[in-house]
Amino acid sequence: MKLKSLQQVYVLIGNKLEELRKMKGYQTIKDFTMAFKLPSIQYWRIENGKTNPTLASLYKILKIHKMSIMDFFSQLAEKENKVKRVHER
Repeated sequence: MKLKSLQQVYVLIGNKLEELRKMKGYQTIKDFTMAFKLPSIQYWRIENGKTNPTLASLYKILKIHKMSIMDFFSQLAEKENKVKRVHER
């Protein structure tokens, strides 16, 4: 199993958060952060894989989506496994 760089992990986290935001009906980061009183620049940096999100920040964001940290990372791992299986074919 090849380990990902931290930057790649940050991008995966950000992509998943973007997916969750859009599923909630918010097309822009600005609308989402305003609706939930989140710091917009910090959220933008997390969603774009530009920073290392703290557990506290991630917990607060995932609480909006009614998702636990464990469920979030389980879904990320599941998605990664699907991608690997496709590439192995």
